[in-house]
Amino acid sequence: MRAVGSAGELAGCLRATGYLAGEGLATVGYLTLALHRPLLLEGEPGTGKTALAEALAEALGIDLIRLQCYEGIDASQALYDWDFPRQILHLRTVEATSSEAAVEEVEKSLFDERFLLSRPVLRALRESPAVLLVDEIDRADDEFEAFLLEVLSTYEVTIPELGTIAADVPPVVVLTSNRTREVHDALKRRCLYHWIDHPGLAREIEIVRTRLPGVSARLAEQVTRSVQRMRDLDLLKPPGVAETLDWARALEALGTDVLDVETAAATLGAVLKYREDTDRVRDSLDRLLAS
Repeated sequence: MRAVGSAGELAGCLRATGYLAGEGLATVGYLTLALHRPLLLEGEPGTGKTALAEALAEALGIDLIRLQCYEGIDASQALYDWDFPRQILHLRTVEATSSEAAVEEVEKSLFDERFLLSRPVLRALRESPAVLLVDEIDRADDEFEAFLLEVLSTYEVTIPELGTIAADVPPVVVLTSNRTREVHDALKRRCLYHWIDHPGLAREIEIVRTRLPGVSARLAEQVTRSVQRMRDLDLLKPPGVAETLDWARALEALGTDVLDVETAAATLGAVLKYREDTDRVRDSLDRLLAS
């Protein structure tokens, strides 16, 4: 794992991966590394929360292990499970070759390390240093938050059949939330916190130019300015930076150097995902594309 000595150095490492972090984000990111504290990122969809975890892993030269949260996720899906088909095959093999084997020995062999299926949280503890991304924690329920809080407090878990497994080095933990519901205070207190907002015009143009160097300066400015104006239209799903990049990438693939109304109308599917939003923006394209 690459050592980082300051927030400025971390910002430079992230920039080298194509991720442009402001001073506040670079500072809280550096403190996450220095204090071994989880980082909770909140913000609108598409503002770069998940991308930060990916950039951190690349910048530090370590693996990214991702846990995608969803409604109903539980500890077994995050921690570990047993490979039941292989256990059954093993049991049948034992029965066929050693009918006098002691029951205790057979039971013990069924819960051997080779039958353990490591899920993301356990993998992060065993394979650290690594970045553990817990994506969209707001989609999980209270019980899962409580489980996660316990793991993040000690960086160890207990598997009854195998004992306690602890991380030699705490993983770099990044949690993201789109704030569809409030994350509980206990988990927030355990974490460092940062809200990622949509960037300003100049910063977003810089992001496009950095991530997509083949896009002309004029096209990057047109796309970014248009997307920023879309965010003021009270859309069902305002486009984020991810959609800005998708639109610019689509226009680059079409060989477009200058964005006009006709091309913009034909490619709105790269930046808007609801019919109502597309209709509203299509009716306003002349104004959105105005210099």
